[in-house]
Amino acid sequence: MAGTKLCRECGTANSADAAQCSSCGAPFQQAVAADPEVGSGTRDLGGKMKKGCLWIFAIFIGLLLLGAILGDPDEGEEQIDAEALIDASEPATDAESDAEVAEASAPPVPPAPILTGPQRNAVRSAKAYLDMQGFSREGLIEQLSLDAGEGYARADATAAVDSLDVDWNRQAARSARSYLDMMGFSCSGLIEQLSSSSGEQYTRDQAAYGAQQAGAC
Repeated sequence: MAGTKLCRECGTANSADAAQCSSCGAPFQQAVAADPEVGSGTRDLGGKMKKGCLWIFAIFIGLLLLGAILGDPDEGEEQIDAEALIDASEPATDAESDAEVAEASAPPVPPAPILTGPQRNAVRSAKAYLDMQGFSREGLIEQLSLDAGEGYARADATAAVDSLDVDWNRQAARSARSYLDMMGFSCSGLIEQLSSSSGEQYTRDQAAYGAQQAGAC
């Protein structure tokens, strides 16, 4: 029925402007008129909040992308350090391993001999003879120790000669050239002269090398 309202308690029809039910006395709830300004303000506020959240989310995403592009310098240094540690822990190459094995298996270098006073003098005499002409090891020791030579004790003469770094093959070539400057020799004859105990006393190999270098062979 138009212009009436029903009571929720007893169902009695009452006039539309009644404050309470005419039958049971139950009060009617008054409808609150909607304030258009309040509703509009609420809607505007909600829209602004939504826009603000979108801007904050967009800024956050931008910062994440920027951080991914630039990267962390400390992280890069840590990665480089880790790579250096990996390289350092890698086993040595085959060449390095072979060099280490060769060094470990090489015989120790003997210390330089300590010469006495007479032996040092014998060294000076030996160098003087080698400056003049070629000598074999045995021939130089004999020259230093003979009474007709320098008169050093044979032990001192031997220690002095052995302390020198002498290329005896080169000395044999010098002696061979000296013989060929004086007279002609066959290859075998020159080798015999160079290696004979009454000659220069080179070893047979040294004598052959000297004769070849001098052009006799």
